[in-house]
Amino acid sequence: MGAGVVPPDDWGTKAAQWAEHQEPSWAPIYASLFERAGLSSGARVLDVGCGAGGALLVARGLGAHVSGVDVAQGMIDVASSRLPGAPIKLGDMSALPFEDQSFDLVTGFNSFQFAADATAALHEARRVCKNGGTVATLLWGPKENCDLILALGPIFTEFLPPPPEGPDFSAPGVMKATMSAAGLTPTRSGVLEIELAYPDKAAAWRAISSSLPLVRAIRRAGEPAVHEQLDRSLERFTQPDGRVVLKNQLRWTFAER
Repeated sequence: MGAGVVPPDDWGTKAAQWAEHQEPSWAPIYASLFERAGLSSGARVLDVGCGAGGALLVARGLGAHVSGVDVAQGMIDVASSRLPGAPIKLGDMSALPFEDQSFDLVTGFNSFQFAADATAALHEARRVCKNGGTVATLLWGPKENCDLILALGPIFTEFLPPPPEGPDFSAPGVMKATMSAAGLTPTRSGVLEIELAYPDKAAAWRAISSSLPLVRAIRRAGEPAVHEQLDRSLERFTQPDGRVVLKNQLRWTFAER
């Protein structure tokens, strides 16, 4: 989810598949972050890089008034269909299409690190956040603590170009420093241990192949080659009963406007 240097069409290619097969696993994660943020009924929430709208569905279920923005039309279409009446807008996180101080909580679930300029994107998040409001980010932790990233490692190596140079947001303190540079005041941070589990490799493929790295790898190398490589990579994470279990560490950071 998100904007930045990745071509927008890449994000929305498998939006419906993502919403059906991958995003349900993230609902408890979104709920955990909203609980930490003290989200209350009636609060106004903006999710930056909202993707298919999964986090906003959880926030709406908690009584919040929700809005979203994403750079991919495919994601916008799916999110809008799932969240009737909510302002879900097409736009880049470096120029948010919302008024100053419109939201109590601005979230970025694995999004701000994809901005061409993360500091500028977070400055925009600050702009649309109310005084005393919260900007919350959630990012992947170090790759050695993330089974999903380890499973995708061979696909990155074999089928995708090297990633662009930039800050390592998985490292402690990097997001805090970026938020501070954007004029925000970091208040709290921590790690969240999560487990992504699938009944079998076929279900894991349906979910994981909707993600951005797989979309790009399939475009370059074809689905059979990528599918075969993912099956091999998932073998070490496959339980005796056939379930695929991926344990991951996420890093969250809150800042105040």
